[in-house]
Amino acid sequence: MRDYTDKKIYLGIDVHKKTYAVTAICEGQMAKKDTLPAEPSRLINYCKKYFPGAEIESAYETGFCGFFLHRRLEEVGIKNKIVHAAGIEIAVGDKVKTDKKDSLKLATHLSLGRLKGIHVPSKEKEDRRALTRVRETFVGHRRRFACQLKALLYTQGLIPYDHEKVVSEKWINSLATLSMSDEIRYVVDQYAAMWLQLTTKIKAIEQQMATQAKNDGSLEIVYRSVPGIGATSARVLANELSDTMQFDNERQLFSYVGLTPSEHSSGEHVRQGHITKQGKAVVRKILVQAAWKAITKDPALQAVYDRISQRAGGKRAIVAVARRMIGRIRSCFRTGTLYAIGVGGVENPKAPQTNDVKAATSVTP
Repeated sequence: MRDYTDKKIYLGIDVHKKTYAVTAICEGQMAKKDTLPAEPSRLINYCKKYFPGAEIESAYETGFCGFFLHRRLEEVGIKNKIVHAAGIEIAVGDKVKTDKKDSLKLATHLSLGRLKGIHVPSKEKEDRRALTRVRETFVGHRRRFACQLKALLYTQGLIPYDHEKVVSEKWINSLATLSMSDEIRYVVDQYAAMWLQLTTKIKAIEQQMATQAKNDGSLEIVYRSVPGIGATSARVLANELSDTMQFDNERQLFSYVGLTPSEHSSGEHVRQGHITKQGKAVVRKILVQAAWKAITKDPALQAVYDRISQRAGGKRAIVAVARRMIGRIRSCFRTGTLYAIGVGGVENPKAPQTNDVKAATSVTP
């Protein structure tokens, strides 16, 4: 077996539910290629067995497996990068995609320094954001049941086509007065029961979120100081973005939240298209909704909106305002101030320290 002592090994890992496709490159040459069971311990033992004494760097794409494999590799001294699939170069005309080719591509780009890893949150931060993400999931399920319930009632002629009442517990209780067959009544009751059950679960999750907010220090109060951001939105932003200091600059932050315009340029022509929409859609939704509120309160942001909307339309203008807002929020964390209405957006006094913040957030968590 070849001696890899003091050599540099670049490992590309194509991760699947049941298997890891692994390709190793050393000194510009393929050293080994294998398929392993999808168990981190098996991969670690594989590296120890075939590359003892070597310095190993690895990379795999973001996906369903999350950060568990990354943390296990880092624990044993293997430097790992998790890369966004859209950030991997693809050769023109490369139409063949297999696990082995993907792992080779990862290893090759890694050895040439062409891969840029995404930010990996700490285990604590990942656990905290699971709370707001499960709420988002349940809200989506509840919305779907509400739509299905209304669709059933419409097909039975029990509500008009222009029915606009929001599904609520009071509205569901009012369905008892409608005349319908036993079969339809049974189905309506099933949809209603699921909606009510999810509503109860969402309220319980929001209580946990309120407790989380009370213990979150100045992070919570800075987000709550932004116009248009309430308790739930602040929790989502705090758990997804933290204090934004993990980003080296605003450009990286804009890219992470997907508010960077795509660009198709050639020669003298520069064309910018739709935003990239990377990252969590719920974060962009919150920022855009807050932007609509902010332009009614902040003359500086209103001026930005008016200027851009005249030449590019309202949708692009409000995205630009949302991008400006998240940049201001980052400035608040960098300078230790609250969000303020004004040109700089950070004119308020210094944000309260942790004890004061807990007192403030305990009133309106």
